[in-house]
Amino acid sequence: MDTPAGPHVVRAGEGDVTGEPGFQDRYLLESAASSGRVALVEHVLGPKMLAAPMHRHSREDEYTFVLAGTLGVIEEGIEIRATPGDMVAKPRGRWHTFWNAGDDELRVLEIIVPGGVEALFRRLAGPGGEYSPDTLPALAAEYGAEVDFEATMPLVERHGLLF
Repeated sequence: MDTPAGPHVVRAGEGDVTGEPGFQDRYLLESAASSGRVALVEHVLGPKMLAAPMHRHSREDEYTFVLAGTLGVIEEGIEIRATPGDMVAKPRGRWHTFWNAGDDELRVLEIIVPGGVEALFRRLAGPGGEYSPDTLPALAAEYGAEVDFEATMPLVERHGLLF
């Protein structure tokens, strides 16, 4: 992909948005625009919303920077909370998920290195999305990822999460 002259700017309120109120993704930089090196996606989750079932990536590292709200994360069985200004690293190969652990909207910047899995987010988003507990494992596998619904449900129950 040719890089246009000048800085790449995505202004506030710009960028493609998928999902519905309470669970949205805003695509700030997709892998196609960075020659596959990185993707930046803003996730916005309503209170107690789980972002995804327990999963792991074989290709990407994820770095989650909290912009607003309280982020809950579980990685390899260890749970933490993070607040605005905190950054949580989720290296490839480790089982993890995250959720809105507060009563206010959660906004995080997800930095994905290298980019690519953001295409899966698009496929799963909104009305007509491809999400189904029956089809998600095969779809995730196309992106080098695995999901574990059995490990997800105790987390949902423990924290009263919406999934």
